[in-house]
Amino acid sequence: MGRKVTVATCALNQWALDFEGNLQRILKSIEIAKHRGARYRLGPELEICGYGCWDHYYESDTLLHSLQVLAALLESPVTQDIICDVGMPVMHRNIRYNCRVIFLNRKILLIRPKMALANEGNYRELRWFTPWARSRQTEEYFLPRMLQDLTKQETVPFGDAVLSTRDTCIGSEVCEELWTPHSPHVDMGLDGVEIFTNASGSHHVLRKAHARVDLVTMATTKNGGIYLLANQKGCDGDRLYYDGCALIAMNGSIFAQGSQFSLDDVEVLTATLDLEDIRSYRAEISSRNLAVDFALSCHEDLLEPVSEPIEWKYHSPAEEISLGPACWLWDFLRRSRQAGFFLPLSGGVDSAATACLVYSMCRQVCEAVKCGNPEVLADVRTIVNQPSYTPQDPRELCGRVLTTCYMASENSSRETCDRARELAQQIGSHHIGFSIDPAVKALVGIFSLVTGTSPRFAVHGGSGRENLALQNVQVRGGGVSVRAPVPACTVTPAPVGQARVRMVIAYLFAQLSLWSRGAPGGLLVLGSANVDESLLGYLTKYDCSSADINPIGGISKTDLRAFVQLCMERFQLPALQSILAAPATAELEPLAHGRVSQTDEEDMGMTYAELSVYGRLRKVSKTGPYSMFCKLLNMWKDTCSPRQVADKVKRFFSKYSMNRHKMTTLTPAYHAESYSPDDNRFDLRPFLYNTRWPWQFRCIENQVLQLEGRPQQELDGVD
Repeated sequence: MGRKVTVATCALNQWALDFEGNLQRILKSIEIAKHRGARYRLGPELEICGYGCWDHYYESDTLLHSLQVLAALLESPVTQDIICDVGMPVMHRNIRYNCRVIFLNRKILLIRPKMALANEGNYRELRWFTPWARSRQTEEYFLPRMLQDLTKQETVPFGDAVLSTRDTCIGSEVCEELWTPHSPHVDMGLDGVEIFTNASGSHHVLRKAHARVDLVTMATTKNGGIYLLANQKGCDGDRLYYDGCALIAMNGSIFAQGSQFSLDDVEVLTATLDLEDIRSYRAEISSRNLAVDFALSCHEDLLEPVSEPIEWKYHSPAEEISLGPACWLWDFLRRSRQAGFFLPLSGGVDSAATACLVYSMCRQVCEAVKCGNPEVLADVRTIVNQPSYTPQDPRELCGRVLTTCYMASENSSRETCDRARELAQQIGSHHIGFSIDPAVKALVGIFSLVTGTSPRFAVHGGSGRENLALQNVQVRGGGVSVRAPVPACTVTPAPVGQARVRMVIAYLFAQLSLWSRGAPGGLLVLGSANVDESLLGYLTKYDCSSADINPIGGISKTDLRAFVQLCMERFQLPALQSILAAPATAELEPLAHGRVSQTDEEDMGMTYAELSVYGRLRKVSKTGPYSMFCKLLNMWKDTCSPRQVADKVKRFFSKYSMNRHKMTTLTPAYHAESYSPDDNRFDLRPFLYNTRWPWQFRCIENQVLQLEGRPQQELDGVD
């Protein structure tokens, strides 16, 4: 009797509601698995409809089309003689479940509903699905007529069960169930299950890959057995990037590792493993199961080579940034059917990082084409509108798909203009530059004509309100210009300093710049506000916060600087050296003697490093003002007095709450950080606060007074 089994798992770039494309990718993965000798194929969670359907799960169409795709899979000759495990929503007794449908040779063996639903962070599965609560129990599911005609079955088992083949036993987990305190694989392993499967819909977060790998290896270290993990990959229609990392493990070791970031729509992993290695790792125990007259192994497999264990290779955070958002940009570009990107490039770190991500995308596209990926080649030819085009040089491709623009004002410095132009030349983007002063002066002129008043910058004697308003439209106040206008350079200012005039101009050029060059199509406007500035609201509403997508909106300033450093070294972009060395500034106030008079950290009243700490305490540690103060007392005891800590916490929460309304209009951003302030789904909070926080700040003040040995204040009657 054979004992060696070849099993397959995969990572698929599925797209929400793209039933035709999803079907073809599933069939391709099964075909590859069979070609490699696999007798079992596992796919990602909800792969038939795509994981990110969200409120479309409420629609009967989504359920209907998922059943139609399942019927097409059952009918296809590709799915014969291999156990196929696919994911889809299923309605059972008028209740929606997130299910695995396992079938063989046109017979459905089991429908296994998910038992623990993901409902934190970006996940809202309890909104659409009900968890299956009956452990180790099944019911009869009456198949729709379209499936009865195909399978010749009226009912199939629905519930929590495992499959027993002639040579082994297989049990399913679904994504979140692996992360629960008492995962199903524990009891399944004790019952004798030898092969565990996990279909995931897990998105990328910086520094998260090790957690997945550790959970799988620990599961099989404690219990023995083979563990297959499948995952979705790519952007399936929103802010998340699903990062693959499919894997096959056995007895605590990794035997196959899938890529975390790639442009391949279908990636299949296979491994040939010896069941006797599991049985010698643990005592063999009989199990309760559904019997299947099928074997994963062959009779004569003595000379069949088995897979060898490998060491998992991790990316550094800077490498993750260079790959993940770049792949997300590629998916967004090809699926939106636009002709490229338009990026205001300011000469600062944030917009430079965004430009580098597009350049990294171009490098990956060229590499994929070089390796013979026909889908990528077809997509890039569609994007550039040239049927015979074959990209070879990333710089040349970047010139076709990225337009960068430096929008100078009289507050811009020569240094930022030069830095932007040099970076554009080195990555190869099509670069333009001009002054926005005429447009800004026209807008302020309208205000002056109507009101009879002329607002001025603070350095010219204006009030704080005048100063802020002029920054937001980007114009100098006062009678005399501080310096001559910057000549048209060749790049645009980056996100954090883009004023409202720049936003309007950016969209105008994005729509018409290709037309002006005799080329078809429009461009997607890229934003580049980082996660720390978004958290604090250090941006102008409807300027840098208004773009089509933002690839760095979930990344901290600290991590962005590390990424830019990596690009400088790995991509040979020396222009980044001066960008990294320059102080971060929005250049929205007049220059002082021709030099920048305004820096971001001075404006914010806190450092970027401090902002990252506040962000993680607020979101990850779930602290309010008082508990944050208590934690920071110990964290910063060597550098700050209690009074200084209190002042910092009050300053952060005052500014954060004052600007929270800006989160409601943030550009959709790549989700990469656990403390993202994204108001859309991840960070649900009010946007109208009492910004004085009277009760909370009084609690902090009393703690400071107690530590200083002074009388405390009453909490009652706080105004």
